[in-house]
Amino acid sequence: MVEKIFIERSKYKSTTRIPYVVVDTLPKLGLLTSLRFLEWVAINPKGVISLPTGKTPEYFIKWTQKILNQWDNSKIRSLCDENGLEVTKKPDLSNLTFVQIDEFFPINPVQKNSFYDYILNYYVKGFGLKKKNCLLINCEDILKTDIKSIEDIFQNRKVDLSLRYRDPKNKIEQNQKDFIYKTDQWCSDYEEKIRNLGGIGFFLGGIGPDGHIAFNIKGSDHNSTTRLLETNFETQAAAASDLGGINIARSRLVISIGLQTITYKSDSTALIIAAGDAKSQIVRDSIESEPNIEYPASVLTRLDGARFYLTEGASSKLTDVVKN
Repeated sequence: MVEKIFIERSKYKSTTRIPYVVVDTLPKLGLLTSLRFLEWVAINPKGVISLPTGKTPEYFIKWTQKILNQWDNSKIRSLCDENGLEVTKKPDLSNLTFVQIDEFFPINPVQKNSFYDYILNYYVKGFGLKKKNCLLINCEDILKTDIKSIEDIFQNRKVDLSLRYRDPKNKIEQNQKDFIYKTDQWCSDYEEKIRNLGGIGFFLGGIGPDGHIAFNIKGSDHNSTTRLLETNFETQAAAASDLGGINIARSRLVISIGLQTITYKSDSTALIIAAGDAKSQIVRDSIESEPNIEYPASVLTRLDGARFYLTEGASSKLTDVVKN
């Protein structure tokens, strides 16, 4: 019902391969996403969710916390009613299972710029999720050896993935190779855990400058699963502010769930949010093109429940909008 209300208000009607909804401001984008999320939670109180980190979900988080914290406030009740959230009982998020989408690698989980720390602060603490119900990407848990720290294995935290395929030159490289294989196995086990849950029921993500969702960069296999991978320059540049500069970003790898991980559950709800003119071309390419590895988000054509939620700027190059 929430989505229907916002579609009726919009002057643009979607005819694209992946449907979209347009709102006129970034705060309204956050409100739409929050209400749609709470609507889904009310129906699926024990569902499996994946939510984004970074700047993308700022207004989504603010609105969700405000609605939950002020549920009985008359203004909040009116806001929910006016925007189609037909839920009388406050949604309970404590029985949801949370799946972390991605993480820089290697990174200490207690660092303030780790996604692990972000999730504990904004979703576990902020939304009332239970940590025991979360599948999290914790580099220290992956380590679990007699080696004291990641720095003891990788100088300057620089990981050479060519060791997957070549012989190590010395004892240091042998330790690095062993750890890379250990991490690859961890990723495989993580994927299996997600599938044993039945897959992700509600996925929310942003879209990168190269079209990546999670850290599935341009060229990613649409059948990809959770893995340790390198990123491209566009992704490194976008992550530079989080990591402390482009030189650090270039040296970091990432762990990311795959495109098949996101689409594994055929009846899932998968939402991509995008704001601003800078995203308009990649948004158009992603939702108007046939599935293509050049546009990672085009994999969402597999899901009837996939949607793009956009500001007017992000939608400005869509054929529907240009014709209007």
